[in-house]
Amino acid sequence: MFVLTIDQRGSRTHGDKVPQLLEVLAGADTAVPFDRSVGDEVQGVMVDADAVVGVVARVLRLRDWYIGIGIGGVDVPLPSSSREGSGDAFISAREAVEAAKKMGERVPLRIKTQTDSQWAEAAEAVLALFGDLVRKRSGAEWRVLDALEAAPLATQKDVAAHLGISPQAVSKAITRSGRLEEANGRRAAALLLRQAQQTLNVGPGS
Repeated sequence: MFVLTIDQRGSRTHGDKVPQLLEVLAGADTAVPFDRSVGDEVQGVMVDADAVVGVVARVLRLRDWYIGIGIGGVDVPLPSSSREGSGDAFISAREAVEAAKKMGERVPLRIKTQTDSQWAEAAEAVLALFGDLVRKRSGAEWRVLDALEAAPLATQKDVAAHLGISPQAVSKAITRSGRLEEANGRRAAALLLRQAQQTLNVGPGS
């Protein structure tokens, strides 16, 4: 399983943003829902690699959080709250979020396992690459991308009319945002995470 431990950056300066994060993560496909674990930290347990990548993308967009991902066994029965969870994945997630805090200006995300995993290392590298794209987007680029996500069948011309900008501006925003590169990165990261899962042969209680 995957345990995600997400810790707020600069909480003493910016106040507690856990409620906002939990709202962003509401509806995520989890085995144990995201909840406040301690202080300004959020934790959840996930099984699906694509869902993990989706959560990472949402959190990195906010720019206010360190992300630690642990891959490993989780003791069963699964708890109703991550605060009560135990197992290798929880240990690895704790190690990962602490390592993420040492990333400086780089993407604040690390993946850890209790045994060496080249697949996990590769997944971390891909998440960092597309995460850098996500973190650097401008507000104008996000408005275009959000409009496209809200209306997947809309043309660029439709989006331009909705936002009151030119079709050329929409096209440029899509290109600058790295939308295609992010989509490819998401798929690659999910594949690598699944391979890490399979190689480690982890599941509930394993």
